[in-house]
Amino acid sequence: MDPTQMSAAELVAAYSSRELSPVEATTAILDRIGEIDPGQDGLGAYCLVDPDAALDQARQSEVRWHRDHPQGLLDGVPVSIKDIFLTKGWPTLRGSKAIDPDQPWEVDSPVAARLRADGMVFLGKTTTPELAWKAVTDSPVHGITRNPVDHRLTAGGSSGGSAAAVAAGLGPVSVGTDGGGSVRIPASFCGIVGFKPTHGRIPLFPASPFGPLAHAGPMTRTVDDAALMMDILALPDHRDPTSLAPPQRTFRGELNREVAGLHVAFSPDLGYAHVDGEVAAVVNHAVRRIEAAGLHVTETDPGLTDPIEAFEVLWAAGAATLLGSMPGARESVDPGLGRVWDRGERFSAVEFLQARNVAAQVGITMGAFHEEHNLLLTPTVGIPAFEAGHEVPPGSGLQRWPQWATFSFPFNLSQQPALSLPVGTTPDGRPVGLQIVGPRHSDDLVLAAGRFVEQLLA
Repeated sequence: MDPTQMSAAELVAAYSSRELSPVEATTAILDRIGEIDPGQDGLGAYCLVDPDAALDQARQSEVRWHRDHPQGLLDGVPVSIKDIFLTKGWPTLRGSKAIDPDQPWEVDSPVAARLRADGMVFLGKTTTPELAWKAVTDSPVHGITRNPVDHRLTAGGSSGGSAAAVAAGLGPVSVGTDGGGSVRIPASFCGIVGFKPTHGRIPLFPASPFGPLAHAGPMTRTVDDAALMMDILALPDHRDPTSLAPPQRTFRGELNREVAGLHVAFSPDLGYAHVDGEVAAVVNHAVRRIEAAGLHVTETDPGLTDPIEAFEVLWAAGAATLLGSMPGARESVDPGLGRVWDRGERFSAVEFLQARNVAAQVGITMGAFHEEHNLLLTPTVGIPAFEAGHEVPPGSGLQRWPQWATFSFPFNLSQQPALSLPVGTTPDGRPVGLQIVGPRHSDDLVLAAGRFVEQLLA
């Protein structure tokens, strides 16, 4: 029994049967982190690891399990947290040299508070590009985060540290943020499950400068674990006025709902996106198997026009708003983020509101589309993971990351739930993800469909 390869649900079952203890599981995972994560040739998934605190929390969990009174659904399960979320007792540097680590860190974000209340064991914080600004993970503070499949490749981003940690056995679950694909893209590149729920389903504090684009989401090895994490994270918090009312049903309870017979659309390219041939082949094969298993699949596009310009206005304006409030940022900022900052400062309020109108239209178009189609299937990313240390694939001629993240950011604009699920690999072994998108507030349906596909392709 190797705790580094077990899911969160399997760890809980092992704790309950006394086959394994939280201290044994935590110790094994900390040892693995020490072996493969640090150093120039390591993964670079973690920017902070706190073995003493983790083992202390594991010992407290062990006492609760011996009394048969676990504190929550995943009591004693080790978890990592992206270094975007405030976490009491630990600095939240967000990959930036402009943030002073020497200050009181006395507040838990809603995400950290929920995980702590459930009794989970905090391993540490995972890496992010500076202020989570791009879809690969490297920063002026922590360098490059690499892909466990092949260290020459990017793990994706901006939740690349979380994806690399989960994929490499450095903790069974993590929580990332997703403002344009930042949970789903690294999940696809690293071969794990990444879920972006409906906007507001997981509350955020402080408010993100990226506003309605910003989501938080679980990153796991299985859809079951994603549902368990959602049952912990999806309670409202008064500090987020956009947070939704508590769900009427548990996510884990809805995983077994019948999905055969659903009417599902498959859009290979959304009508305008470039897709690598090897990625297309893997996704097409998965969709054929899904259709053969009883879902009614229609190949059709949702009728969107590429909203990249509107997305980049909202993204750059958010970055400029945040960076402008950070003394000393101009001197230390990641050069690529500095260019986004400069661009964001040039947009007018009228241009910002026009971009918001485009976002609203994307939501309206997708809402009408889902009147006919319960779900939408697409590739998660049109390309497989590429060489680490670059914002775009070398030699591609692309200039900015949204140009290759075509399948993810439209569903931040529309605020819909979207799941990335590993469905195969390219001939050279790079993971490929399938994206399952549902109407707003259909998070339980998306997860249930994801579990159906996961079991079908296992």
